[in-house]
Amino acid sequence: MNLTEVRSKLRASAKPGDAEFLQRFFKTGPGQYGEGDLFLGGRVPTARALAKQCDLLPWVDLTSLLHSRYHEERLLALLILVRRFQRGTEPERQAVYNFYLASTRWINNWDLVDLSAYHIIGAWLLERSREPLLELVVSPMLWERRIAVVCTYAFIRAGQFNDTLELSRRLLNDGHDLMHKACGWMLREVGKRDQAVLAGFLEQHSRAMPRTMLRYAIERFPEPERRAWLTRST
Repeated sequence: MNLTEVRSKLRASAKPGDAEFLQRFFKTGPGQYGEGDLFLGGRVPTARALAKQCDLLPWVDLTSLLHSRYHEERLLALLILVRRFQRGTEPERQAVYNFYLASTRWINNWDLVDLSAYHIIGAWLLERSREPLLELVVSPMLWERRIAVVCTYAFIRAGQFNDTLELSRRLLNDGHDLMHKACGWMLREVGKRDQAVLAGFLEQHSRAMPRTMLRYAIERFPEPERRAWLTRST
């Protein structure tokens, strides 16, 4: 399948009536985090199915998709990259990792980050130095900071929690709600595997945590325990 065919299939499966809803949902208005993003009206399951047909898509065409002004084309490119990483040799996996880090300006909404970061960045760094995350977490670019946090889901699934805790600590004063949600989500995932580790983090930092981060982190706690943590943080 060539690039023209891929784009035709995306458009054929899109529902233009959904595009307006998606542009509101992903906050594309002036001054919002997704300002200027354009949607065709496609959905993730459709993109996933199409990605399975694109294993042989040339890198130049994949780059064109990732650089597209249309959200669904960038999403498709990232889903293809995830497949290439998961099925690739070590050099091929490193090429995908390097390409991803060089392309963060186009990985520019929370769903694009969340569907790709831990599959590629997290998986590559699982047995390697986490130093790259210390650069991403202080980036002025919101999406690079989110990549740093969300990619630690790969570590969490492997029973490694320290990076999630450290990055969340560094982001306690981050000004963006999407970072509060990302940190809270990852902390909740830590707690699902070891509640004592999460409780230890909360003991140290709950009073300094943004309210949204705390709410996300304790979402699975019993109601009385949630109320107690929220009361302590006020």
